[in-house]
Amino acid sequence: MNDLQKLPSVTSLIKRGVVDCITDDGLEAKLKRSQESGKPLVVKAGFDPTAPDLHLGHTVLIQKLKHFQDLGHQICFLIGDFTGMIGDPTGKSETRKPLTPEEVAVNAETYKEQIFKILAPEKTRIVLNSAWLDNLSSAEFIRLASQLTVARMLEREDFHARYTEGRPISIHEFLYPLIQGYDSVMLQADVEIGGTDQLFNLLMGRDLQRAWGQDPQVVITMPLLEGLDGVNKMSKSLGNYIGISEEPETMYGKVMSVSDDLMWRYYELLSDMPKQDLQVLQRDVNVGAVHPMDAKRSLALELTARFHGENDARNAAAHFEKVVTKKELPDEIPEKKIVYEPSYWLAKLLKDCGLAPSTSEARRLIVQNAVTIDGVKIADPGYTFSDSTTVLLKVGKRKFMRIRFIATGDGQ
Repeated sequence: MNDLQKLPSVTSLIKRGVVDCITDDGLEAKLKRSQESGKPLVVKAGFDPTAPDLHLGHTVLIQKLKHFQDLGHQICFLIGDFTGMIGDPTGKSETRKPLTPEEVAVNAETYKEQIFKILAPEKTRIVLNSAWLDNLSSAEFIRLASQLTVARMLEREDFHARYTEGRPISIHEFLYPLIQGYDSVMLQADVEIGGTDQLFNLLMGRDLQRAWGQDPQVVITMPLLEGLDGVNKMSKSLGNYIGISEEPETMYGKVMSVSDDLMWRYYELLSDMPKQDLQVLQRDVNVGAVHPMDAKRSLALELTARFHGENDARNAAAHFEKVVTKKELPDEIPEKKIVYEPSYWLAKLLKDCGLAPSTSEARRLIVQNAVTIDGVKIADPGYTFSDSTTVLLKVGKRKFMRIRFIATGDGQ
């Protein structure tokens, strides 16, 4: 860390958007020692590879890692390939289905690729917790389990609710917080970052580090980012997410679709805009000096550029203005040839050409008046094509595809 950096400004950056910091004085003491010794702090965040794609909700934590990285500290991005096969019980009302080793391996590889859209590869240490947990002996596991009582574990809100309601809790779920805490022991973490729903697990790391004679880590929790609906936590399963690997036009358009109120939440948790500048921007919007859409455009451009580069972000912005704002057709529309079937069901076509992940989702889009054929909205979920022709499909405000039906044997 640069000796010229002032501790108050450093702690201000680190604590931006933070919900919990346990403890404040511990953080300041660690930062001061690091500054005086020149030895960077070990900053850890763990991610179970439960799905192949990361979304902006995940990047709330990764952005905080970047703040530490920019200050010169050692980032440990921990991929829970071992814990992923247990299944994190946090917030779950029933036992979570564990992932297979094959699923974990595939997802872990995609995580490695995606995090370097934010973190500097040469300054990031990627660790898999199977490196030490695969080799943990039975005796060592028993020692680990002896550090916690059942009564303490039942203090966890989700476990307590399941216990009092008579819903099962598997023994392996009790092991999850212990194993997450043991990761901090093995990494000798100075700081661990997680979501607010992870607080119990993060504190477990402090307890185990004390038991192993280590200085307990500082625990920092970040808010759970609301998805596009503005209500639920961002989640791919809920369809309210913005994936960091989505196409630039899709990412830009999704950010533009958030509400004016939610925009400030995204600015606070995702933007690199200095806090003072953000306060000025919010004031200017409130007094009418800046239109909310212009503020949202700046946010959409910043986030899209972060994951796709400045040029693609500018092109995405131009695409949005042309297609969404001016309601014109995009300059380039993908075309797909589809073998025509008698009475081809529209919902099936949307699935077949990749405009919807399933026919049930396609039906939902149709009922919500989100689908047009040659500019005409289709509201009938049972709509079928009576003959083979070429049609222009539009799904939502941004997805276009020209479908050319062909007869069997014509080739594609």
